[in-house]
Amino acid sequence: MMTFGSAVRILSMAALLALQISCSPQPAVEVNTSAPEEQHTMKTAAYGTWESPLTADDVFGQSVVLGQMQSVDGAIYFSESDPAQAGQIGIKRLDDNDKVVDVVPAAFGVGSRVHEYGGAPYLAIGNSVFASKMSDQLFYRIAPDQPPLALTPAGTRHADCISYPKGSRIICVREDHRGEGEAKASLVTINLNFAGEGDTFVEGHDFFSSPAINADNTQLAWVAWDHPNMPWDNTQLWVGDLNRKGQISNIRQIAPRHHGSLMQPMYAPDGQLYFIADYDNWWNLYRVTAAGGIEQVTQLKGEIGGPAWRFGQHAYAFENAHSVIFSYHQDGKVHLMRQDLTSGVSEELATDFASVGQVISADKGVYFMGAKSTPEHGIYKVSGRGTELVYAPAIKGLEPDYISRPVAVSFDTNERQQAYGYFYAPTNPQYVAPKDTKPPLLMMLHGGPTAAASSAYSSAIQYWTTRGFAVFDLNYRGSTGYGRQYRKSLYGKWGVADVDDAVNAVKYLVDEGWVDPDKVAIRGGSAGGFSVLAALAFHDTFKAGTSYFGISDIAVLAQETHKFESHYIDQLIGPYPAAKQIFHDRSPLYHLEGLNEPLLLLQGLDDKVVPPNQSELIYQAVKAKGVPTAFIGFEGEGHGFRKPANNIRSLQSELSFYGQVFGFTPAGELPVLPIDNAAALPKAAQH
Repeated sequence: MMTFGSAVRILSMAALLALQISCSPQPAVEVNTSAPEEQHTMKTAAYGTWESPLTADDVFGQSVVLGQMQSVDGAIYFSESDPAQAGQIGIKRLDDNDKVVDVVPAAFGVGSRVHEYGGAPYLAIGNSVFASKMSDQLFYRIAPDQPPLALTPAGTRHADCISYPKGSRIICVREDHRGEGEAKASLVTINLNFAGEGDTFVEGHDFFSSPAINADNTQLAWVAWDHPNMPWDNTQLWVGDLNRKGQISNIRQIAPRHHGSLMQPMYAPDGQLYFIADYDNWWNLYRVTAAGGIEQVTQLKGEIGGPAWRFGQHAYAFENAHSVIFSYHQDGKVHLMRQDLTSGVSEELATDFASVGQVISADKGVYFMGAKSTPEHGIYKVSGRGTELVYAPAIKGLEPDYISRPVAVSFDTNERQQAYGYFYAPTNPQYVAPKDTKPPLLMMLHGGPTAAASSAYSSAIQYWTTRGFAVFDLNYRGSTGYGRQYRKSLYGKWGVADVDDAVNAVKYLVDEGWVDPDKVAIRGGSAGGFSVLAALAFHDTFKAGTSYFGISDIAVLAQETHKFESHYIDQLIGPYPAAKQIFHDRSPLYHLEGLNEPLLLLQGLDDKVVPPNQSELIYQAVKAKGVPTAFIGFEGEGHGFRKPANNIRSLQSELSFYGQVFGFTPAGELPVLPIDNAAALPKAAQH
């Protein structure tokens, strides 16, 4: 149903360079509204018409996405997308001398669909790689100078695998789709050398993740949970003993009296088991004591890690037996820390990252994937009390003068709470807007809704700001990074609290004089797309909206969605059909009387998470009503567009759409989006 965040940025949330607003940051908005004397050559042009150095092809056609990272025999393996292969994913290796070589070509198309969102699709062992293939979901052995060998039967999916030397096997999370009803989850062992069914190792829960094995192969840990919980609600940590024959026994739950979201179990070099849990409202680091109890290692009012939409997250790693490196998010900022495990003394290692993830231990130290509010991102190594960049993918970045820097904003909600977001002012050193004009605002809503906006550099945001748009990336109630209570504050209020936060964010920005209230657009994907449609249907704040694979009829979604999220909506709204009236009351499809603003809908026609009819139904209804609207369906695309060409077309269509709605002509060559009922647009906006 909803993570929709998935369009894969390397990393999580948040923002070291974003400044918390304690006073009005008006200069950030006025930067292009009057030209300083020394910049007398600047052109005067309306917001939205500025010529940008970033094209849609730069944003999607040339962008590279880094994924899961792991260390094997002194080398660092990582996944990387290839724009030349329609965004498919391959695997690379960073050797001791920092030389990068291809291990699995992107043409193979690595990717898992366990839980639909996948993650952790491969495991490297020696000179071989074992990986799921996106197109058929078989699990392959890929060895040098040999054709790929499928090891698993059709109808099964595998992810989050670890090496288990007993009997040359791998332990994986399996999702079996061969039977009737829901897919069956288990932990299985797979032989490294032969195709076959494999052996069921652990079963009995609706979901499994994060298997971890200690150094001497005598104990296995894993996470499990059951409906109606999501992994950020209530999960369980289990361990079992392994004997010399590779059999498991004495299976037991750790800390069964504690309830909360725990994740990422890992054994320290000394054999002690660590994990992350939100028992005190924040995701902190814990460890299992010799007596079988637990103790808290960090005491942060911040979040280590993020919601487990995808497998393979790593927010901490052991530097040695006495030291742990971890990242955490607090008040819109990201921190990279080292903590002594004996004394508890900690020190900050970096102050300039906007996101940090994939923190892993390797022979030469701790590595991680990092991104900043500038284009720099890649693989870094912890070096003493600092960090060093060891690999960066080829990217086209902006010159510093073109980059709009995020400013962290908090504002009041309708319920006397706080909501959050990042404001980006229009920024282009070549242009100044006419006097006494304000920029159009593009309100961005992340998916999930249990996800988070990040302050890491995004060419998809700079695409708009360099053209003269202001952007607000909203962390509405329910977003991750602000504690369990904030994350759960959306429960029972989805479609209300998130939309109210978007409306109040606009009110805040307008009251501050930063944006034009008559040129306010809202965009979002999946859960964010639903909030877009609800904002247009139930409020008159927004003058246009763009929904990427959004939800128009929540009841249909409740009956058709996949296993992973089949009960998520119980938490967000209520159980269906018991809460049928609430589903009806919050579904934009049944409240078209309020949906009168121009609407653009973009939808993957093979989407298994949000079925295409969710967009098609509201498109036909709004079109019949006479509202200016457009619909683009993409063959072969699922939930989140993977092909660069389709993302390019979407972004260009969106810019054309806003130009037609708000009455400006974007700079450069741009295909004009056909809009149904375009005659209903204000005459000043018609082209």
